Amino acid sequence: MRLLFCGDIVGRPGRDALEAHLPRVRRELEPDFIVVNGENAASGFGITEKICNGLFELGVDVITGGNHSWDQREMLTHINREPRLLRPQNFPSGTPGRGAAVFEATRGRKVLVLNVMARLFMDPLDDPFATVQRELERQRLGATVHAVILDFHGEATSEKMAMGHFVDGRVSLCVGTHTHVPTADTMILPGGTAYQTDAGMCGDYDSVIGMDKAVPLARFTRKLPTERLSVASGEGSLSAVLVETDDSSGLAKRIEPVRLGGRLPEALPAL
Repeated sequence: MRLLFCGDIVGRPGRDALEAHLPRVRRELEPDFIVVNGENAASGFGITEKICNGLFELGVDVITGGNHSWDQREMLTHINREPRLLRPQNFPSGTPGRGAAVFEATRGRKVLVLNVMARLFMDPLDDPFATVQRELERQRLGATVHAVILDFHGEATSEKMAMGHFVDGRVSLCVGTHTHVPTADTMILPGGTAYQTDAGMCGDYDSVIGMDKAVPLARFTRKLPTERLSVASGEGSLSAVLVETDDSSGLAKRIEPVRLGGRLPEALPAL
Protein backbone atom coordinates (compact mmCIF):
# COMPACT_ATOMS: atom_id res chain seq x y z
CA MET A 1 0.00 0.00 0.00
CA ARG A 2 1.10 3.57 -0.66
CA LEU A 3 0.52 6.09 2.12
CA LEU A 4 0.92 9.85 1.63
CA PHE A 5 1.26 12.17 4.61
CA CYS A 6 1.30 15.95 4.01
CA GLY A 7 2.75 18.28 6.64
CA ASP A 8 0.91 21.13 8.40
CA ILE A 9 -1.14 23.23 5.99
CA VAL A 10 -0.46 26.89 6.82
CA GLY A 11 -3.11 29.29 5.58
CA ARG A 12 -4.07 30.09 2.01
CA PRO A 13 -0.60 29.42 0.49
CA GLY A 14 -0.65 25.92 1.97
CA ARG A 15 -4.16 25.23 0.74
CA ASP A 16 -3.28 26.58 -2.69
CA ALA A 17 -0.17 24.39 -2.83
CA LEU A 18 -2.22 21.33 -2.02
CA GLU A 19 -4.83 22.24 -4.62
CA ALA A 20 -2.15 22.89 -7.25
CA HIS A 21 0.06 19.86 -6.67
CA LEU A 22 -1.98 17.08 -5.08
CA PRO A 23 -3.61 16.10 -8.41
CA ARG A 24 -0.14 15.49 -9.88
CA VAL A 25 0.93 13.53 -6.81
CA ARG A 26 -2.20 11.39 -7.00
CA ARG A 27 -1.72 10.84 -10.74
CA GLU A 28 1.99 9.99 -10.67
CA LEU A 29 2.43 8.32 -7.26
CA GLU A 30 -1.04 6.73 -6.94
CA PRO A 31 -1.33 6.83 -3.14
CA ASP A 32 -3.93 4.52 -1.64
CA PHE A 33 -4.51 6.72 1.40
CA ILE A 34 -3.84 10.42 2.09
CA VAL A 35 -3.52 12.15 5.46
CA VAL A 36 -2.86 15.87 6.00
CA ASN A 37 -2.30 17.88 9.17
CA GLY A 38 -4.75 20.79 8.98
CA GLU A 39 -4.40 22.54 12.32
CA ASN A 40 -3.03 25.76 10.76
CA ALA A 41 -5.16 25.76 7.61
CA ALA A 42 -7.43 28.70 8.57
CA SER A 43 -5.18 31.79 8.42
CA GLY A 44 -2.58 29.87 10.42
CA PHE A 45 -4.87 29.17 13.38
CA GLY A 46 -7.11 26.11 13.34
CA ILE A 47 -9.40 24.84 10.59
CA THR A 48 -13.00 25.42 9.50
CA GLU A 49 -15.75 23.19 8.19
CA LYS A 50 -15.48 24.82 4.76
CA ILE A 51 -11.74 24.16 4.59
CA CYS A 52 -12.24 20.55 5.74
CA ASN A 53 -14.74 19.97 2.96
CA GLY A 54 -12.40 21.49 0.40
CA LEU A 55 -9.56 19.18 1.46
CA PHE A 56 -11.79 16.12 1.27
CA GLU A 57 -12.86 17.17 -2.25
CA LEU A 58 -9.17 17.16 -3.25
CA GLY A 59 -8.95 13.48 -2.27
CA VAL A 60 -7.70 13.76 1.31
CA ASP A 61 -8.90 10.83 3.42
CA VAL A 62 -8.14 12.09 6.97
CA ILE A 63 -7.22 15.43 8.56
CA THR A 64 -5.19 15.45 11.78
CA GLY A 65 -4.76 18.28 14.29
CA GLY A 66 -2.62 19.60 17.11
CA ASN A 67 -2.39 22.41 19.63
CA HIS A 68 -4.38 24.74 17.33
CA SER A 69 -7.26 22.30 16.86
CA TRP A 70 -9.68 24.53 18.79
CA ASP A 71 -8.67 27.97 17.49
CA GLN A 72 -11.84 28.09 15.37
CA ARG A 73 -14.76 27.68 17.76
CA GLU A 74 -16.94 25.91 15.20
CA MET A 75 -14.64 22.90 15.49
CA LEU A 76 -15.93 22.21 18.99
CA THR A 77 -19.14 20.94 17.38
CA HIS A 78 -18.07 20.10 13.83
CA ILE A 79 -15.46 17.58 14.95
CA ASN A 80 -18.19 15.37 16.39
CA ARG A 81 -20.05 15.45 13.06
CA GLU A 82 -17.00 14.71 10.89
CA PRO A 83 -15.33 11.35 11.64
CA ARG A 84 -12.49 12.05 9.20
CA LEU A 85 -11.29 15.00 11.30
CA LEU A 86 -9.05 14.07 14.24
CA ARG A 87 -7.47 15.91 17.18
CA PRO A 88 -4.70 14.60 19.48
CA GLN A 89 -5.91 11.50 21.29
CA ASN A 90 -4.24 12.48 24.56
CA PHE A 91 -6.48 15.47 25.23
CA PRO A 92 -8.36 14.95 28.51
CA SER A 93 -11.40 12.70 28.66
CA GLY A 94 -14.51 14.59 27.60
CA THR A 95 -12.79 16.70 24.94
CA PRO A 96 -14.88 16.73 21.74
CA GLY A 97 -13.80 14.47 18.92
CA ARG A 98 -11.28 11.65 18.84
CA GLY A 99 -7.66 11.09 17.93
CA ALA A 100 -7.64 7.50 16.73
CA ALA A 101 -9.82 5.73 14.21
CA VAL A 102 -9.73 2.99 11.57
CA PHE A 103 -10.51 4.06 8.01
CA GLU A 104 -10.94 2.19 4.74
CA ALA A 105 -8.37 2.61 1.97
CA THR A 106 -8.41 1.21 -1.56
CA ARG A 107 -9.43 -2.43 -2.01
CA GLY A 108 -11.08 -2.42 1.41
CA ARG A 109 -7.82 -2.30 3.35
CA LYS A 110 -7.97 -0.88 6.88
CA VAL A 111 -5.75 1.98 8.08
CA LEU A 112 -5.47 3.11 11.70
CA VAL A 113 -4.67 6.82 11.94
CA LEU A 114 -3.42 7.91 15.34
CA ASN A 115 -2.95 11.60 16.23
CA VAL A 116 -1.05 12.33 19.47
CA MET A 117 0.56 15.48 20.88
CA ALA A 118 3.96 15.62 22.58
CA ARG A 119 4.56 17.29 25.95
CA LEU A 120 8.06 18.85 25.87
CA PHE A 121 7.58 22.62 25.34
CA MET A 122 3.90 21.91 24.63
CA ASP A 123 0.67 21.86 26.64
CA PRO A 124 0.87 19.30 29.50
CA LEU A 125 -1.55 16.71 28.10
CA ASP A 126 -1.86 13.06 29.10
CA ASP A 127 1.18 10.84 28.54
CA PRO A 128 1.51 10.39 24.74
CA PHE A 129 3.48 7.16 25.07
CA ALA A 130 0.86 5.53 27.27
CA THR A 131 -1.85 6.78 24.91
CA VAL A 132 -0.12 5.24 21.90
CA GLN A 133 0.47 1.99 23.78
CA ARG A 134 -3.25 1.64 24.54
CA GLU A 135 -4.24 2.24 20.93
CA LEU A 136 -1.69 -0.22 19.56
CA GLU A 137 -2.99 -2.87 21.94
CA ARG A 138 -6.47 -2.37 20.47
CA GLN A 139 -5.35 -2.48 16.83
CA ARG A 140 -2.37 -4.56 15.74
CA LEU A 141 -0.47 -3.96 12.53
CA GLY A 142 -0.68 -6.88 10.13
CA ALA A 143 -3.46 -8.50 12.18
CA THR A 144 -6.49 -6.21 12.63
CA VAL A 145 -5.31 -3.39 10.33
CA HIS A 146 -3.22 -3.28 7.16
CA ALA A 147 -1.40 -0.03 8.03
CA VAL A 148 -0.91 2.36 10.96
CA ILE A 149 -0.06 6.06 10.54
CA LEU A 150 1.05 8.00 13.64
CA ASP A 151 1.09 11.82 13.50
CA PHE A 152 3.15 12.87 16.54
CA HIS A 153 2.60 16.61 16.93
CA GLY A 154 5.45 18.08 18.92
CA GLU A 155 8.28 20.56 19.35
CA ALA A 156 11.28 18.54 20.55
CA THR A 157 13.15 16.32 18.11
CA SER A 158 14.27 14.09 20.99
CA GLU A 159 10.69 13.31 22.01
CA LYS A 160 9.72 12.61 18.41
CA MET A 161 12.68 10.30 17.86
CA ALA A 162 11.95 8.49 21.12
CA MET A 163 8.39 7.90 19.94
CA GLY A 164 9.68 6.52 16.65
CA HIS A 165 11.76 3.92 18.45
CA PHE A 166 8.91 3.23 20.90
CA VAL A 167 6.57 2.22 18.05
CA ASP A 168 9.19 0.68 15.76
CA GLY A 169 7.80 -2.50 14.25
CA ARG A 170 4.26 -1.67 15.34
CA VAL A 171 3.29 1.15 12.97
CA SER A 172 3.82 1.71 9.26
CA LEU A 173 4.74 5.40 9.56
CA CYS A 174 5.67 7.59 12.53
CA VAL A 175 5.96 11.20 11.36
CA GLY A 176 6.31 14.43 13.27
CA THR A 177 4.38 17.64 12.71
CA HIS A 178 4.24 21.12 14.32
CA THR A 179 7.68 22.62 13.64
CA HIS A 180 6.94 23.20 9.94
CA VAL A 181 10.49 22.48 8.76
CA PRO A 182 11.14 19.25 6.83
CA THR A 183 13.91 17.21 8.44
CA ALA A 184 16.55 15.29 6.52
CA ASP A 185 16.25 12.08 8.53
CA THR A 186 13.81 10.19 6.32
CA MET A 187 14.48 6.53 7.15
CA ILE A 188 13.14 3.10 7.93
CA LEU A 189 13.88 2.14 11.53
CA PRO A 190 15.34 -1.31 12.37
CA GLY A 191 11.93 -2.83 13.10
CA GLY A 192 10.43 -1.71 9.80
CA THR A 193 8.67 1.56 10.72
CA ALA A 194 9.06 4.48 8.32
CA TYR A 195 10.10 7.63 10.17
CA GLN A 196 10.71 11.35 9.69
CA THR A 197 11.10 13.80 12.59
CA ASP A 198 9.01 16.45 10.84
CA ALA A 199 7.18 16.36 7.53
CA GLY A 200 7.53 20.11 7.07
CA MET A 201 4.62 22.30 6.05
CA CYS A 202 2.45 23.05 3.09
CA GLY A 203 2.96 26.80 3.01
CA ASP A 204 5.22 29.70 2.04
CA TYR A 205 8.85 28.99 3.05
CA ASP A 206 9.84 32.65 2.57
CA SER A 207 8.59 33.14 6.10
CA VAL A 208 9.08 32.20 9.74
CA ILE A 209 7.40 28.78 9.87
CA GLY A 210 4.72 29.99 7.46
CA MET A 211 4.12 33.39 9.04
CA ASP A 212 5.03 36.79 7.61
CA LYS A 213 8.57 37.60 8.73
CA ALA A 214 8.08 41.12 10.12
CA VAL A 215 6.20 40.33 13.33
CA PRO A 216 8.36 37.35 14.44
CA LEU A 217 11.53 39.36 13.77
CA ALA A 218 10.20 42.23 15.86
CA ARG A 219 9.31 39.85 18.69
CA PHE A 220 12.76 38.27 18.71
CA THR A 221 14.79 41.45 18.33
CA ARG A 222 12.81 44.01 20.35
CA LYS A 223 10.92 41.94 22.95
CA LEU A 224 7.96 44.32 22.76
CA PRO A 225 4.26 43.60 22.24
CA THR A 226 3.46 43.22 18.56
CA GLU A 227 0.48 42.73 16.34
CA ARG A 228 -0.98 39.29 15.75
CA LEU A 229 0.96 36.90 13.54
CA SER A 230 -0.27 36.70 9.95
CA VAL A 231 0.34 34.06 7.29
CA ALA A 232 3.03 34.78 4.70
CA SER A 233 1.41 35.37 1.34
CA GLY A 234 3.96 34.03 -1.16
CA GLU A 235 3.80 30.85 -3.20
CA GLY A 236 3.40 27.76 -1.09
CA SER A 237 5.24 24.44 -1.26
CA LEU A 238 3.73 21.02 -0.74
CA SER A 239 5.81 19.03 1.74
CA ALA A 240 4.96 15.40 2.36
CA VAL A 241 6.30 11.89 2.76
CA LEU A 242 5.32 8.83 0.75
CA VAL A 243 5.54 5.38 2.30
CA GLU A 244 5.19 2.06 0.52
CA THR A 245 4.29 -0.83 2.81
CA ASP A 246 4.45 -4.61 2.63
CA ASP A 247 0.95 -5.95 2.02
CA SER A 248 1.22 -8.77 4.53
CA SER A 249 3.06 -7.18 7.48
CA GLY A 250 2.09 -3.54 7.00
CA LEU A 251 5.70 -2.50 7.64
CA ALA A 252 7.51 -0.03 5.43
CA LYS A 253 9.48 -1.06 2.37
CA ARG A 254 10.27 2.48 1.28
CA ILE A 255 9.89 6.09 2.41
CA GLU A 256 10.60 9.13 0.26
CA PRO A 257 10.11 12.88 0.71
CA VAL A 258 7.69 14.64 -1.62
CA ARG A 259 8.18 18.36 -2.27
CA LEU A 260 6.58 20.45 -5.02
CA GLY A 261 6.30 24.18 -5.71
CA GLY A 262 7.55 27.25 -3.88
CA ARG A 263 11.09 27.65 -2.58
CA LEU A 264 11.97 24.09 -1.68
CA PRO A 265 13.87 21.93 -4.19
CA GLU A 266 11.55 19.56 -5.95
CA ALA A 267 11.51 15.98 -4.70
CA LEU A 268 9.14 13.53 -6.31
CA PRO A 269 9.95 9.81 -6.15
CA ALA A 270 10.20 7.88 -9.39
CA LEU A 271 8.02 4.83 -8.75
